[in-house]
Amino acid sequence: MSKDKSQETIPYSILELATVGKGVSVSDTFKNSLKLAQAAEDLGYKRFWLAEHHNMVSIASSATSVLMSHIAGGTKSIRVGSGGIMLPNHSSLIIAEQFSTLAHLYPDRIDLGLGRAPGTDQTTAQAIRPDRMQAVYQFPQELEQIQKYFSKENVNAKVRVPIAEGINLPTYILGSSTDSAHLAAKLGLPYVFASHFAPTHLFEAFEIYRREFKPSKFLKEPKTIACINAIVADSNEEAERISTSMIRMLIGVLTGRLDYMQPPTAMTPDLKAVVENPALQRMMAYAFAGDKAMVSEKTKQFLEDTQADELMVVSHIYDYEDRLKSVTLFAELMKDLNAVPA
Repeated sequence: MSKDKSQETIPYSILELATVGKGVSVSDTFKNSLKLAQAAEDLGYKRFWLAEHHNMVSIASSATSVLMSHIAGGTKSIRVGSGGIMLPNHSSLIIAEQFSTLAHLYPDRIDLGLGRAPGTDQTTAQAIRPDRMQAVYQFPQELEQIQKYFSKENVNAKVRVPIAEGINLPTYILGSSTDSAHLAAKLGLPYVFASHFAPTHLFEAFEIYRREFKPSKFLKEPKTIACINAIVADSNEEAERISTSMIRMLIGVLTGRLDYMQPPTAMTPDLKAVVENPALQRMMAYAFAGDKAMVSEKTKQFLEDTQADELMVVSHIYDYEDRLKSVTLFAELMKDLNAVPA
């Protein structure tokens, strides 16, 4: 696989939403998330990140830092992080306290990914924090405040998070537009793009980030992570069947009719017709469903096109065993791609 920048292998990671399937309890969903993280650790995945969402019956990762502790406590080496914490929903001081606590509990394993989107609808966002829009505009300042809490130099400040001072806790900027690219570049922080559901500005954002990047004490050169959806099965037909759960979930997002993740069905002509909807096509631009050979080829092309330094994978799959199989096959194809000389 050609790599323009270096001979380094491409790390691969998982973004988890603790997706709740129809007829599956939240408790079992959390148990399955932990089992998946344990399997991912054994399969060579670098990170297991959890995303903050609210007021969605199909997503149970709303208390992100709490669930991170559950995952980190049940694993040994895989990095556990937020993908991300939606900072305008929170106090910077509280996030600094929560994540420095996690970093002490699980040394050198915690990542803090920060975004500015609400992770929910506007009515719920208002319920979370009535002054949220003001906090959105203050996102750069709030982010820098967290970094101050993490610094040893904050020891003489009037407001401190003593357990955070000098902590080893990498911070990542998440985005789905070009605004976040400018900010990540300015602050010299790694940049993660949500191309798994909002791919429109992916290439423009990466170009801006790399062009404007300023080295910092955190990072000497640009670092990018790109996200894809991947469903890998033993055959293309089986992957297509499994993917119907994801397709119905995305339709629910687009129509505002959110529901639990549905069990997979055959790909009907009606569902195929819906998939051709332009809005759904845009959202699924980087949704790869197929056997290992097909997904490998699409993943290889994606990495060559984006020159991403790391790949993060989302898999909306109803059945845990199907998801475990997909995660296993994806790890195999990444190891194969990384083994090919540039």
